[in-house]
Amino acid sequence: MITVAQVLTSTLVAYALVILKVKGRRVWFVLFLSTMMIPGESVIIPNYLTISSLGLRNTFLALVLPFLASGFGVFMMHSFMRQFPMELVEAARIDGASNLRLLWSVVLPLSRPAIASLAIYTFLTHWNAFFWPLLVTETPQMQTIQIGITQLQSPDAFNPGLVMAGAVLAVIPTLFIIVFGQRQIVRGLTAGSTK
Repeated sequence: MITVAQVLTSTLVAYALVILKVKGRRVWFVLFLSTMMIPGESVIIPNYLTISSLGLRNTFLALVLPFLASGFGVFMMHSFMRQFPMELVEAARIDGASNLRLLWSVVLPLSRPAIASLAIYTFLTHWNAFFWPLLVTETPQMQTIQIGITQLQSPDAFNPGLVMAGAVLAVIPTLFIIVFGQRQIVRGLTAGSTK
């Protein structure tokens, strides 16, 4: 859910800033960039207090809500969309494309490498998150696999085979994403390197 939300919000914000050229776009962009300068650790307590005051502790919403948007995602998509040839956008507008049609038919197909790179980065970051899920979850049904792996270790009886099996299970989705997204990652990294 976090990956889908961040890709969606980042793409739409970058589209508004770069293609639609909304009023005050430079101020908005600087505002999004400034969120990247705030360390994530410094907002843990305010996020926790907000989640607790809303009565969302030990829910899936508590795991997802603070991460629905990302300044890094906006920065990445904005940087990628600035490289678009504006002639394509102007040609689509001359042909009568609405803003939604322009987004769907021109911008999103051209943005596939950046979207894939952002999706993979976001998924890996939040799949491996440990501290926030540990803080907001209480029951084993709500805890993530990383917390489960640490609970496999006990001071009384350490079973390295059990811990290794848990680690392998935790790595499988990551490997799956990397293997099937590798082509898009390479396209995203090399975009603009050749003419």
